[in-house]
Amino acid sequence: MRIHYLQHVPFEGLGSISTWMTDRNYSLSSTKLYADDPLPTVNDFDWLIVLGGPMNIYEEDRYPWLIAEKQLIKQAIEKDKLVLGICLGAQLIADTLGARVYLGQHKEIGWFPIETTEAVQQSKVLEFLPSELTVFHWHGDTFELPEKAIRLAYSEGCANQAFLYGDKVLGLQFHLEVDRQGVRQMIENSASELVAGKYVQSSEEMLSANRNFATIHKVMYHFLEMLSCHDRKAVQNR
Repeated sequence: MRIHYLQHVPFEGLGSISTWMTDRNYSLSSTKLYADDPLPTVNDFDWLIVLGGPMNIYEEDRYPWLIAEKQLIKQAIEKDKLVLGICLGAQLIADTLGARVYLGQHKEIGWFPIETTEAVQQSKVLEFLPSELTVFHWHGDTFELPEKAIRLAYSEGCANQAFLYGDKVLGLQFHLEVDRQGVRQMIENSASELVAGKYVQSSEEMLSANRNFATIHKVMYHFLEMLSCHDRKAVQNR
C-alpha cells in the first residue's frame, strides 16, 4: 500500500501512525507544505493522510497551498482512496465535502473525554471504541457534519468530534497519534494559545498524563486497521 501524508507544520507529524506503518512495511511518502513541497497526483498513492496544524482552512491568502490541497483531497475521495484527516485535516475533509467549518464556542486544548454515538455502539466495525475515551485536543475551529457522513463522537465542548464518510474517509477532530514529545512540541510552538478557558489545560497538566498515550495509540491502530481492511476488501472485489 502506498501511503502519502500532508504535513502542515514541522511540529505536527505522524506520531504513532509511523510505527504502525513501519511494522507493515507500507510505502510512505510525504508533502511538507510548510517547505513548499509539490503535491502528488491522486494516482501516486492509495491512502492520503492529512495532518493537523495551527492554521485555519479559510486562510488561503496566508497559505495559498490550501487551495491545491483541498483539490487533492476532493480528488482522493472521488477516486475512492483511503483518506484520514486529523484535526485541521478533518476540517479540510469536512470543507471538501461541503460542510461548514467555523470558530467553535470553546477552544479545546488538553486531555478531555469524548463520548461515542449510538451509531458507533451499534456497529460491529467500530466495536473497539469505548463509550467514553479521554483524548488529546488542540483546536479552536470545528465543523458541521458533512452530508451522508456518520457522526462517531462528541464532547461537552464540541458537538462533532469524529465522522466516517462511506467506508474509507475518516475525520478525527482530536489527536490519537500524538506522543509525549509531540505534545511538548505543540506547547513550545503554540504557547500563545494557552489562555484561560473552560477546556484549556496548562502545559503541566498536558504533559503529566503519561498513561493516556498508550490508550490513544491503541485506538489509533484500531482505526488504521479498520481503514486498511476496507481497502483490502475493495481490492479483492475488483
